[in-house]
Amino acid sequence: MLFFFACVGLLIAGYVIYGAFIDRIFEPDPHRTTPAIAMQDGIDYMPMPRWKLIFIQVLDIAGIGPIFGPILGALYGPIALLWVVIGCIFAGAVHDYMSGMLSVRNRGASIPEVVGEYLGMSARQVLRVFSFVLLMLVGVVFVLSPATLLNDLTGINTSVLVACIFGYYFLATILPIDKIIGRIYPFLGALLLVMTVSLVVALMFSSHQVLPNLDFTFNTSPTNQPIWPLLFITLSCGAISGFHSTQSPLMARCMTNERQGRSVFYGAMVIEGIIALIWVTLGLSFYESAEAMQAVVSSGTPAAVVSEISRSLLGPIGGTMAILAVIVLPITSGDTAFRSTRLIVAEVFNIRQGAVSKRLMIALPLFVLGFIISTQDFSTIWRYFGFANQSLATMVLWAGAAYLAQRSKLHWVASIPATFMTAVCCTFIMYAKIGFSLDYTLAVIMGCILAVLALVAFLFKYGRGEKAVTETP
Repeated sequence: MLFFFACVGLLIAGYVIYGAFIDRIFEPDPHRTTPAIAMQDGIDYMPMPRWKLIFIQVLDIAGIGPIFGPILGALYGPIALLWVVIGCIFAGAVHDYMSGMLSVRNRGASIPEVVGEYLGMSARQVLRVFSFVLLMLVGVVFVLSPATLLNDLTGINTSVLVACIFGYYFLATILPIDKIIGRIYPFLGALLLVMTVSLVVALMFSSHQVLPNLDFTFNTSPTNQPIWPLLFITLSCGAISGFHSTQSPLMARCMTNERQGRSVFYGAMVIEGIIALIWVTLGLSFYESAEAMQAVVSSGTPAAVVSEISRSLLGPIGGTMAILAVIVLPITSGDTAFRSTRLIVAEVFNIRQGAVSKRLMIALPLFVLGFIISTQDFSTIWRYFGFANQSLATMVLWAGAAYLAQRSKLHWVASIPATFMTAVCCTFIMYAKIGFSLDYTLAVIMGCILAVLALVAFLFKYGRGEKAVTETP
């Protein structure tokens, strides 16, 4: 139990100490006019209070990641807890902060435009296609996954639930951000946090010992998957996830002061890290062994673990509330995935979004495409999601490092985690069956070499003491 509280304490301390350090390096300007003020349009650019921004950001970035990812990460043992703490503080929260604040500094631009601004036009074009595909897949999966969970809970036909969720997503995509998202997200966020905390409290007062096995010596999952790099691909949300960078611009368009950035972006990621810690702890404590949890996952999905733990610890009513809180996550990320896609398309083709006809011009084809995808077997494409997600995070970190280096600021806070994630992604694609399927040792060596080469190339281009770029107000 003490180890769990120590991990939570480290995350909070990370926000207070390292978050403030990152904030000082970036130097937010409280007197600078934000896009929410300068570009207010009553649709996407709209001032909101800080507390709403934080709740919305947490739900935007979460999805099912901080639940399912930690459950699968727990199969690797307690080292998953360390990855959440270290990854969240030094990589994930930095990634979210940089993506959000760089969007603020670039008129609320979506992430492809932000990355292109600092890594060049080639990166911009790649990220435009990359982000579109990633967000469409996320949007569709976040229709199907909550529909399946709701079907198990209510017995309502899955097709009917899919239609209802698609209908909600459509409204949330085209309506002004304060009409649905701004109104219901704070309540949904409160439900999520209350039920998540209730689960860990119930665990402590149950017959289950909290974290009974803190053996950090084993290095594979029950299915003999190596920790490096699989854990760092599997357990993304809660540690670091590229999907977050596609969502941060939504709140960058609603901030009224750059000083809000640390709490909105870095702070929301720390909250997600705590949620992930709780679910890793639940998985490691509820089941006698990783093999026992693997059996439940294999018999269904991580959703089976969620259902079993929730109903066992909180009873039928409390368990149902906890499951509903979990269902909230994919729904509140699916709608913003489609909304983000609309905005990316609008930026690419320079289509102003003030008139509802302009929003419908983009949204209708998107949802037709989304429906078509939902009827197909896209499991092969989805197998690449973990790699694509972490590759996006890596590119955003390199963009953040370039921004800092161009201004003679301490780029290492972004370039070190960028190098680490480059090694993770390169090793994974070299080793995985969906990649080059190389020998494990060779894949690790090549992954590390490519990461070092990436850092050398970055330092050659940005670390030569050139004249610093000055900010324009």
